[in-house]
Amino acid sequence: MKSTVAALVAPGKGILAADESFPTIGKRFAALHIPATEENRRAYRELLFTAPGLGEFISGAILFDETVHQNPARAFPCPKCSPGRASFPGIKGGRGQVAMPGFAGEKITQGLDGLREKARRVPGARRPLHQMARGDPVGKGRPTPACIAANARTLALFAALSQEAGLVPIVDRRS
Repeated sequence: MKSTVAALVAPGKGILAADESFPTIGKRFAALHIPATEENRRAYRELLFTAPGLGEFISGAILFDETVHQNPARAFPCPKCSPGRASFPGIKGGRGQVAMPGFAGEKITQGLDGLREKARRVPGARRPLHQMARGDPVGKGRPTPACIAANARTLALFAALSQEAGLVPIVDRRS
């Protein structure tokens, strides 16, 4: 795990977030009048992952489940994005946010249910990265200490489960 982390934080490199959900990629395609079909999503990802020089600047890529489970020869043809190479593929661990009960306007991260099994059954080569994101609305009295504590616990459990499966956890804080 230490060698994977060292490669991920190599100078001049970064992690590519290519884990757009169906609604997110649908909005991006709609703005360009492209139907968000599976074939178009696959073609978009192929274009992205085969960009010349990708391995020079990207140390890892977080993938959406659809990408991982599509035909690997076509869906993820990036030869440098495999363990032991210049870049490492990873999977998205979270399942978004839901309203926090009893705390109007606040959200908690979901995705721990079945995470241990999901981390262990990713097809193909070991995926050394595992990502979960959290974004809290900031404003008058928000996030509350209860919201911060609930999400901190979820993200800590996510990190522990990822490490247990031999994956490097990426905890992404979005605002």
